[in-house]
Amino acid sequence: MTISNQLRYSFKKVLIKIFNFPAHRINKNYQQWLKTPLRPAVAKAKAGKQGFGGAGHVISIIVPVFNTPDDFLRQCIESVINQTYENWELILVDDASILPSVKNTVREYTKKDKRVKYLFRQENGNICQASNDGLAVAKGEYIGFLDHDDLLWPNALYEVIKILNQKPHVQFIYTDEDKIEENTGKHVDPFFKPDWSPELLRSVNYINHFTVIKKELISKTGNFRVGYEGAQDWDLYLRVIQLLEKTGFCHPLNPKNPIQHISKILYSWRKSRSSTASRSGAKDKQHAYINQKKVLEDDIKVRNCNGEVTPTKYLGIWNVKYKIKGNPLVSIIIPTKDQYPYISKCLESLIDKSVYRNYELVIVDTGSSDKRVWQLYENIKRKHEKTKMLRWNGEFNFSEVCNYGVKKAHGDYLLLLNNDTEIIEPKWIDYLLGFAQQLLVGAVGAKLLYPNGRIQHAGIIFDPKNKINGLTLPDHAYKCRFNNIDYGLDNPRLYSMNNYLAVTGACLMIDRKKYTNVGGFDGQFQIAFNDVDLCLRLFKKGYFNVCIPDPILIHHESVSVKKLADSSRNSKFFEKELSILHNKWQNNINNDPFTSHNYWKIYHL
Repeated sequence: MTISNQLRYSFKKVLIKIFNFPAHRINKNYQQWLKTPLRPAVAKAKAGKQGFGGAGHVISIIVPVFNTPDDFLRQCIESVINQTYENWELILVDDASILPSVKNTVREYTKKDKRVKYLFRQENGNICQASNDGLAVAKGEYIGFLDHDDLLWPNALYEVIKILNQKPHVQFIYTDEDKIEENTGKHVDPFFKPDWSPELLRSVNYINHFTVIKKELISKTGNFRVGYEGAQDWDLYLRVIQLLEKTGFCHPLNPKNPIQHISKILYSWRKSRSSTASRSGAKDKQHAYINQKKVLEDDIKVRNCNGEVTPTKYLGIWNVKYKIKGNPLVSIIIPTKDQYPYISKCLESLIDKSVYRNYELVIVDTGSSDKRVWQLYENIKRKHEKTKMLRWNGEFNFSEVCNYGVKKAHGDYLLLLNNDTEIIEPKWIDYLLGFAQQLLVGAVGAKLLYPNGRIQHAGIIFDPKNKINGLTLPDHAYKCRFNNIDYGLDNPRLYSMNNYLAVTGACLMIDRKKYTNVGGFDGQFQIAFNDVDLCLRLFKKGYFNVCIPDPILIHHESVSVKKLADSSRNSKFFEKELSILHNKWQNNINNDPFTSHNYWKIYHL
């Protein structure tokens, strides 16, 4: 049941790749995939012109220009002129370019098409000032942003207008994107983005291009902030979304969600040596990373949170470590039976290494016969005063065992922990608790490793090709990849905060009130998918489930109840519970907002 799953995302100042297979395979599959969707999409857009081609919302596209190579600038402008939706204006803001070809080309196109307009700044300022000048003269109800050497696909504005017509409440739209190789002009590196993912956006600017925002909303934020160059788009997105979160419910399941993701590639980012789409370009813009940290720190303050923005090994990927509010009691609930080598390591590592001390241990024993285990419990009670030893005498049912432990626990926060885990990060409770205290966060999961250093869990995914009896099987993202190997830019999502539909119950923290609000674990799931079901109920309630990379634990995985392939484990229960899961959550499983359906199409070519 092992699968590889990596999304791939990029952002303005550094090329980010997160696919779980080599880049050459990505691009080979992408070339094959391009042959089918591109022409039909454009043809459909042209046919749609008859419906609203020259009517409807005006979209103002702002392009700050500075010393752009002439052929790149012409291609950029032509990509707008060739849009199948016609009601737009293109505002070219030249930031005092030295190259004479820039002004000549701009004037040439303004004579050809009255929708092309220009501003010539008298002195060089920066991208924020140039963009704000464009905003000041823009007449469109919606604003799109385009870099001076990049391209829009012919159906880009058509797709945007189609969404605005279908969903007039939408105020913020973003699309998927790819890259263009400088020498060959070949389209490569597709980035199929997730739908609105708040934790990911506060870790990396995954939204990037192509973005269209209601002008009124941008004006309320005060436009681009000078001094945030290199991170100005990320800064704007976060400030706009802060406003949207105050006035509406931004969630993928909300039919009135003001944030809309168009799951189509509609923008191509040029990989020139001077562009940040290339690695060499990214290295020249260290100031961008300084400003990125400032952007995220500002976001934390505006949200009335207290946290530290910390860098990762990848420039441009950040994590937030939220400071704990107060000193709440955390109840760590551990169902267990025998398996002395594992439970002893779990409990001893927890007590010896955990920095956060206000926790109680709630051990629910489901029938141990090993005398060493019972002696271990006595020793643990002497080492940690807040320890409860409970006996479960009924038939094994993981969900009911956990619910029983919760009932006997006193903590405001619940931490469900498997008996075959081992703590290796001293601040694991602190990191989990900081997220669990966030208002819109449901379940918080952790990165788990096998003893050999390979990844066991980093979020739960639903590969449509990974089935049992025709039913999609939940599985772990990045499973069996090494955590400590540097894959270059192929695996940075392993170091960022991520939203998933579900995280594993092997290590899961949740606010007790939220757990109670959704009814705890469902007893129908006796041995499997209880965590997935819990997380999906949280998601349905409007919470976001999070997997964070900091609290790394070792997970020996299923040593108590064995693995599915073992004869001692009742596979009939497993298959029955998978069927129950699909009966309850078929639509969510088939439409995972955090993993694009187009990603899977390319993965399985």
